[in-house]
Amino acid sequence: MFVGIETTNILVLGTGDNLHQQVLASLPLCDVTEEDLTQNPQFCKLLATLTQHVDRSGLTVLLKADLDRAEQKLQSQKRQWLRSESLHRGLQEMIQEFYVRKHNSTVPPDQNMEPLLQFYETMERCLRVTRCAKQLDPSRTTSQDQLSVLGLTPQQVLQLLPSEKNVQRMKQALPRQLERRLKEKCLSLVSYYQPEWENESEGLKTNKLSHLSILLDKDKKRTELLKETCRENTILLQRQTQLYLSELIKCIQLLQTLVLDHRLKIQTDLDGKKLDYFEGKCELVLQKIRTEMVEIQLDTYSLDTISAHRKIREKLESELTACKAEKQALEMKLSSFEILGKAFEVLADEYCRLRQEIDMKNWALKELTKYNEK
Repeated sequence: MFVGIETTNILVLGTGDNLHQQVLASLPLCDVTEEDLTQNPQFCKLLATLTQHVDRSGLTVLLKADLDRAEQKLQSQKRQWLRSESLHRGLQEMIQEFYVRKHNSTVPPDQNMEPLLQFYETMERCLRVTRCAKQLDPSRTTSQDQLSVLGLTPQQVLQLLPSEKNVQRMKQALPRQLERRLKEKCLSLVSYYQPEWENESEGLKTNKLSHLSILLDKDKKRTELLKETCRENTILLQRQTQLYLSELIKCIQLLQTLVLDHRLKIQTDLDGKKLDYFEGKCELVLQKIRTEMVEIQLDTYSLDTISAHRKIREKLESELTACKAEKQALEMKLSSFEILGKAFEVLADEYCRLRQEIDMKNWALKELTKYNEK
């Protein structure tokens, strides 16, 4: 019978991908993916059945009801405390502002500040005495007996209250003063909520103040809805990220397999092409080396030829220098023997012969110089 009820509940939720989406939406705190539910159908059925007994936060229906009642009670007590605390702080602010105005302003002679001063002094004294009496009364916080401060009791402190007459006057004037103070605070709150309402009339601000709670409630609900949407989008983004990463890992593995297979198939052709490339490169390098060796040999031959020509030139220049010296000596002898007759003719013939030799050597030296320049 129980199995039939579970099956009916699962059918109500849905089947297939629709069931997976409903389970994930009903249990956002459960760290599972749609792929996990697809691979484990029995686990998916268990979670689908579990969604009938727990809420989105994982609490059971009964526990959630108890939690809601406790939350409502807490909110009620919090509102009471906030109401009294707001009233108390408002009264303290009124007292402080009165004394500040009194200190900073000059009172005209025709204005009587005595009733207003007595009102604030009475209210201040009542607040202080009441606060001290509350601190001395342990019954509100604990059932254990506590040592009194300076041996005082709450009844003794309460005797320091102002006279009943002054208290009654203060109570009669308090609602009017408090209403004025709260109205000012509310109008300032309206101006803070909508700055463009700052320059509007007081009546219009008061009218808008009556709708402020509705506007604030709408803003609060819209903010909570946006937070919930943001949280759901964050969870959805995390799931999509996990799914994307898993698919990406699969694609990378498949790509690695394809690359490895392709590399093994073309490795032989690639090795052959590399071998041909290196062979051609070696041939080019060898041819370049041969060309450089030939150039080096030609340079060496040219250097040897230039060296030989240089030696011949130096030899011819030395011979030319010797012939010039010999010519000079003969000319000196010729000039000294001009007075001689036939003996001078012999010397003249010898001079002509030497001159011809000198001319021949000069011509050979010029031809050698031209060859070296070319």
